[in-house]
Amino acid sequence: MTLLRQLLIIGLIAAVAAGAWTYLGSVLGSAEIGAGKRNGKKPPAIVVVQEVASAHEKIRVRVVGTARALRSATLHSASAGEIIRINFTADQQVTGGAVLLELDSEAEQLAVDLARIRLDDSRRTFERLRRLKSSGAVANSTHDDAQSALKATRIELKRAEVNLADRHVVAPFSGRIGLTELDVGDRVDTDSAIASLDQREALLVRFEVPEALLGRIGKGDKVRVTPWSDRTIVAEGSVFDVGSRVNEQTRTFLVRARIANPNDALRPGMSFRVASDVIGQAYPVVPEIAVQWGGGGSFLWLIRDGKAHHVEATIVQRQEADILVDAAILPGDLVVVEGFHRMRDGREVSFTKATLGDKTTLGDKAKAKTGS
Repeated sequence: MTLLRQLLIIGLIAAVAAGAWTYLGSVLGSAEIGAGKRNGKKPPAIVVVQEVASAHEKIRVRVVGTARALRSATLHSASAGEIIRINFTADQQVTGGAVLLELDSEAEQLAVDLARIRLDDSRRTFERLRRLKSSGAVANSTHDDAQSALKATRIELKRAEVNLADRHVVAPFSGRIGLTELDVGDRVDTDSAIASLDQREALLVRFEVPEALLGRIGKGDKVRVTPWSDRTIVAEGSVFDVGSRVNEQTRTFLVRARIANPNDALRPGMSFRVASDVIGQAYPVVPEIAVQWGGGGSFLWLIRDGKAHHVEATIVQRQEADILVDAAILPGDLVVVEGFHRMRDGREVSFTKATLGDKTTLGDKAKAKTGS
């Protein structure tokens, strides 16, 4: 290709580009220019706007929690003595009231038998004196003493029965019994830990939350937990209770969430990833494209009374293609989403409202308004 031919092609391309530019300028500005010639003032800017909506801030809590059983107890004997029988094995399901461990109780049984004999004797004495009193053969004081003795022997029998019952360790509720280090023949006292008992058809996961969320997370809020040992298990639950104070060292407060454990796959003491979306304060929400940046930070262009207004806006949170902002605007206000290069504070504008999913460009809207 000769040099002359190359120059001719370049010139042709430049001419086409210039013509296109001139045509686009006439399309976008014909209305403005025509209006300017007619009334002698700056024509209104053509922009696309969208109504400001409102949305709540979503605070994502991601913390580590530790599980405990819904009900849990470490079992102890109410009295000291020698173990004569252990009625459970590790991880056995037991029912509430079942006798788990028995101590030697011969002395306590004898005390109960003796108290019953004394009670029978006191009862016979009292009945005899009561009959004699009706005939006037016995003084009132003698009758009253016999009645008091009867009451005392009843109390002695009850105390003896309590001491006998204390020789048995019973399950306070239904659950899974843990390991024990004791054997038949061992002696225990009231401080000796026998075994743990857990009711684990549900677990309580305990975790700490920053104090900034105090009042924003409450009973019934949903949580998701995943064991650190197995990420394939995801359990849903809800906040069971919230602590009453903030730890002054960590600046956090305690929260417990209840999660179901129907397959008994989870255990007390396990660590969990805890996730929860906390609903925060409501803010104006605008499309991401509406947020502009200048020397003073982020701002928006609003249309009020047909004029452009520059409004400073602080970004609070991004939610997909929308932005929550802290600004002096209200839901229903019109925010500019296209045509920013024409904006000047106080300038009159001619606008078209955008809708969700609207793909029309500013040039197309300008053609529609000018009839091009």
